[in-house]
Amino acid sequence: MSICLYDTLTRQKREFVSRRPGEVSVYVCGVTPYDYTHLGHARVSVLWDVFRRYFAYRGYRVKFVQNFTDVDDKIINRAIQEGRPAWKVAQRFIDDYHEGMARLGVAPADLHPRVSTEIDAIVDFIGVLIEKGHAYPAGGDVFYSVESFPGYGRLSGRSVEEMEAGARIEVNPLKRHPMDFALWKAAKPGEPAWESPWGPGRPGWHIECSAMSYKYLGAAFDIHGGGLDLVFPHHENEMAQSEAFTGQPLARFWVHNGMLNVAEEKMSKSLGNTFAVKDVLAAWDPRTVRYFLISAHYRSPLTYSRDELKAADQARRRLVQAVRVVDDLLRKDGGEQAATAAPQAAERLQAAAETARREFEAAMDDDLNTALALAALHSLASQVNREVNDRGFRLTGETLTALKEVREVFAGLDDVLRVLHGEAEETRHRFGADQTSGGDEARGEKSIDKVRVEELIARRQEARAAKDWTTADRIRDELKTLGIVLEDTPHGVRWKWEEPR
Repeated sequence: MSICLYDTLTRQKREFVSRRPGEVSVYVCGVTPYDYTHLGHARVSVLWDVFRRYFAYRGYRVKFVQNFTDVDDKIINRAIQEGRPAWKVAQRFIDDYHEGMARLGVAPADLHPRVSTEIDAIVDFIGVLIEKGHAYPAGGDVFYSVESFPGYGRLSGRSVEEMEAGARIEVNPLKRHPMDFALWKAAKPGEPAWESPWGPGRPGWHIECSAMSYKYLGAAFDIHGGGLDLVFPHHENEMAQSEAFTGQPLARFWVHNGMLNVAEEKMSKSLGNTFAVKDVLAAWDPRTVRYFLISAHYRSPLTYSRDELKAADQARRRLVQAVRVVDDLLRKDGGEQAATAAPQAAERLQAAAETARREFEAAMDDDLNTALALAALHSLASQVNREVNDRGFRLTGETLTALKEVREVFAGLDDVLRVLHGEAEETRHRFGADQTSGGDEARGEKSIDKVRVEELIARRQEARAAKDWTTADRIRDELKTLGIVLEDTPHGVRWKWEEPR
């Protein structure tokens, strides 16, 4: 089955066919680094990390470009307030972005171009637009002429007249039409500026992405991505600039994700309702946050709250526990029981693994549905729990082979989702000094004395064997105070650390 994507421009799902066979070129609008990276930014980056990994899973070579808008009024204003150069302000928050994304398992883009280092390409791009009659200089500024581009408004589905009527437009006598927008802004005292044929100044917001996507991906690249809030005016203006420049479509697909909301309002610095990634990761395991951010279909809105994160944490732990059960069983030797066990359990486990793989791929092929992809992992985890908790389950050559297949499916699918990544290693080392996964889970597990836990469990088992239920219950309660949850199964006691939230 081929991948189908919803295209904002055509407003329909279409089969994905790349510009070049076996390759995918992607440009996604990045952050304006004037403050700490918030969870709304993280949703975009985590989603695209999953999408990149899935295209690679399907055999594509992916070239991924994501910019930094490091020349902007907000950065300049903050630099003035702090009495430091604008580039230092931008660099501080670019570093914060990289640190947060690394903890969330987001791979860096192949290229992270910055406006400040791409001025020559931007100036050249503007020059061509002027030559073609799509832009005009005026008083040191340069404006794009929306009336020169008949397709203006196609992406957002609005006409120029509708946009003009619904917009709050600052009157500017230099403009030929109220909807015309700045490609180059004349320098103001105290602001960063670069030389250009129209005098010293700096780029407008929209032109940067047109120039950088063309420089690094060329015309008609495969996918342009970003948040739904960028459709207008940013992406509408990008499309007008780029298509006027090249005479070709800017991108074959426009892919926009829904907003991350807080109390049904978009998470936005301008609204003052943002949650910095660094603060969220101080309280929650990064993989839990990642799970939360991909728990809904990318085009759907997602509501941030402590309860939603707690639900994501509990759901992810169920997957983790199933993986740990499989790993524990694979470390055991079931050879002596091989002759006494029926093959049905192994067959069911193998069928569940293949079904999970098939359902995962079907979900991701159908417009990158991460919610259903996660559901496929949960179905596999549920089948694992049903089989291994059955009193008739035995470790045999057949069941060990089946469990290996299950583990391979978990690992292969999580290479895309990365919500379980590193669990096996951390299971082995979670009490050691090298534990660095962060959040309350890591801090709690580091503080536990593993030897003490195992001793208490052994004493409880002795009490149960002697039918001393009072002592067994007292030890169970003592373990619970340490955050240790016991699970009595037909094949022995399993335990896990679980901090109440």
